[in-house]
Order: sequence, then structure tokens, then C-alpha cells
Amino acid sequence: MDRVHAFGEDSSGDALGDLDAVGVVDALRAGTVSAREVIDAAIARTEAVNPTLNGLAYEAFDRARARAALPRPYGGYFDGVPTFIKDNVTVGGMPTMHGTDAWHPRPADADGDFARAYLSTGLVPLGKTRLSEFGFSASAEHPRLGPVRNPWNIEHTAGASSSGSGAFVAAGVVPIAHANDGGGSIRIPASCNGLVGLKPSRGRLPLDKDMRQMPLRIVYNGVLTRSVRDTAAFYREMERVAANPKLPPVGDVTGPGKQRLRIAVCTHSVAREASPEVSELTFKTSALLEELGHRVSVIDNPVPHRFTADFLLYWSFLAFALVRGGRRTFGPSFDRERLDNLTVGLERHAARNLHRLPTAMARLARVHKVTGRSTSAFDVLLTPTLADVTPRIGHLDPSADYQQIIDRLIDWVAFTPLQNATGEPSISLPLAHSASGLPVGMMFSAPAGQDARLLGLAYELEEAHPWRRIHG
Repeated sequence: MDRVHAFGEDSSGDALGDLDAVGVVDALRAGTVSAREVIDAAIARTEAVNPTLNGLAYEAFDRARARAALPRPYGGYFDGVPTFIKDNVTVGGMPTMHGTDAWHPRPADADGDFARAYLSTGLVPLGKTRLSEFGFSASAEHPRLGPVRNPWNIEHTAGASSSGSGAFVAAGVVPIAHANDGGGSIRIPASCNGLVGLKPSRGRLPLDKDMRQMPLRIVYNGVLTRSVRDTAAFYREMERVAANPKLPPVGDVTGPGKQRLRIAVCTHSVAREASPEVSELTFKTSALLEELGHRVSVIDNPVPHRFTADFLLYWSFLAFALVRGGRRTFGPSFDRERLDNLTVGLERHAARNLHRLPTAMARLARVHKVTGRSTSAFDVLLTPTLADVTPRIGHLDPSADYQQIIDRLIDWVAFTPLQNATGEPSISLPLAHSASGLPVGMMFSAPAGQDARLLGLAYELEEAHPWRRIHG
């Protein structure tokens, strides 16, 4: 298997070494490395792996070096730690292309709401990362921009839509990168690349205006990391700058939770049963949970049978709005002829079914009440993150026939969309590997507001079953 990463053989070849984000913070504060050395190391690593992984959408290396040269570029806990921002949020001075090349890029005048909060934690952006076109696919394989490849095996997808961020964090380019999730786009690349990916509760983190204006808020910002403590530290720091008083605080989660949990396990989505290999790995995870003292019960799928069709229609409506309003939103250079077949196919699906949209949205808005009746007796729900192992590049080729693409997407991404509709937190953890050696994520979900519960469980599982390292 052909792995591509930027870690040195002895993990000490540059200022980043083998450190996670908290480790970089500690090294910076101890004075063993400087911010400039850390930023230079991340830039060198990007230049080393990007020609193969193809995760970079826009580079801002000079800007990062200039910020690192200041005494305190931003302030904040992560001051000086390099990162990337996914190319679908607004960052001042950088264009936003949403994973396409269907118009001419224009740098933004100022940071959007999310970037303003994200960067106030001290993270230093090296640029923006690739995603699938508008985030609609679970694999970034743009016909002209090329595929984003999985660092564990470059013949396979890095997942999507936060594909570039996932590939770069897994490959050791940066320890933490922004991701967001409208149907699994944090958790899918976390699973594919062997990372920690928490989709938080609805309202936990700020959204840019375009995402706030969606009729149903199914998109959530977050990060991808290699360690639970990095994810926990990120949410602690974001809470200091952008807390939502309507939600229970995450606080400073620094280790395993003490409560023994009632955990439901399900390997059958509304669309299909997980593959035999993924199901077996899921039940191995449930056995580990029982060994740790948690009470585990197998349950039937709690999702209403109409959910997949309803979610697809709403997903399609988002494509409809983007395509039909393209020139108004993106400028006169917008050319729908440059969009991929998935985007165009979704737009057409919505156009044919607009009369069904109000009913579909109403069902999605109350799906948490339906699923809650099946899961109310449990503290956490365990499912596989994805229904099968990570496919090869080409399986979700967006230039293929629309029906083929959408059928394959629904088949693979069978578990993650539910929590986008319910607003509940959900985390993918790299607890398993396929027979071929690719990471396989296990997904844990909890009631709305219980993000800290998931972090405490994640710490416990990381301690009991440390995940494999790409360079280990």
C-alpha cells in the first residue's frame, strides 16, 4: 500500500515533528521551537505532499510567515499553530471557490463570522483546502481540478467534502484543520483518513451568513485532528470566544468520562445494512465498550423510511438555489456549463420535485422527535461512520451518469446525514482498519448539547485502544 505523509522517520526532522496541536502549543510556550520554525515546517510539508495528495485550494504562505513573525499574531491559546481553512467559508484576502472552477475567483474583503472566531484562537492559516464541488459529494474528484487522494493509499479517496483538510491532517502537514459538515463532511474524511472528527450540536459554533440563511440549518463547522485532546481543546477555546448560552457548555474536557453509559449499537441504516466487514468491526467496538463497563444493546434502525428521500430532496434544493442564483451569488463569470454532473443532476432533481419540498422539510424538521422515541433510553448511539470501506478514486466520479453517482453516494453515506437533520452531536473515531489497511471510523452520537459526553467517551476509547498512525 502506497502511503504518503510528511512525518520524518524519527519524528524529529523539523519543528512540527510528531506533535499534535496541543503539543505544538506546549513546544512554543517552552521556547523549544519558534512560530516561524513551525510555520516554515508546515509550508515545507505542504509543498512535499500536495503534488500527490492534491488537497490545496489556495496558498497563503507569505501571509502565514508574516503573521508568525509578529510577537503575537492573533493571541489565543493556539497562537502560532498552523492550520488550513476549508474553501467554503469566507476568509479576508482569500477567494472562496467551493470546490469548483465555475467562475473567476475574487478575494474576500473581510473574514466571515466563522473565520473571525476560528482565527481568534491563534491558529495561523496557510491557505484553503479542497472540497468536492459545493460539498455535494463524499469524494473530491473534480474533472478538471483532479481528485484529492487518501494519504493511507493514494488509489483511494480522502472522503469529502472536507477532503483536503482530512488528507493534510492525516499526512502530518498540519495538526488541525477546519472542516464542516452538511451530511457527514467532517465525519466522512475523519473515517477515511484515520482522524477524530466531531460534528457539534446545532448552534455550537458560528456559521457564515450564507449557511445561516438556509431554511434548515444542516451545516456545522468543526475541525479534523489526530488526537482527542486537540478536538477537546479546540471546542474549549471556541467556547471562550463564541459561546452559545442556549447550549450546555463543553467546558475543558481533559480525560475519560467516569459515567458508565447506556450505548445502543446499530449497523443497519435506512438505506442498507453495513458491509459484513464494517459490521464486524462495529461489533468489535461494541465488545470493547462492554469490556470498559458500558451497557451495550443492539437496536433496530430508528430512522423513518422517508428520511433518505427527504434529505436528498433538501440537498438537491441547495444545488438548485446555487445553480439558479449562480450569477447573482458568484458574479457574471459564473458558467453552469463548468459544473459537474452531480451538481447539475441534483439541481434537476429539485426542479422536478419542488412541489414535494415543503412536506419533506417539515418531516426533516421533526425527525429528531421520531428517532428520539427509539433512542431515549440510551446515552449514546454507536454506528459505523460509513456503510462500507473507503472506495477507490473513480467510484464516485462526478462526471459519470447522475443516477449512478447518487445511488453510490446513498449506498455509502448511509449513516451520517441523520445528525445533520436532528442537530445532535456526532463524532467519528479511527478505531478500526479494513483488511486492506485503510482506516474505518466508528461513529458515536448523543442527544443535542451533549458534546462533552462524546469527548469523554472518545478519550476513554483512545486510551483503551490507541489508533494506528500513518507513519507507525
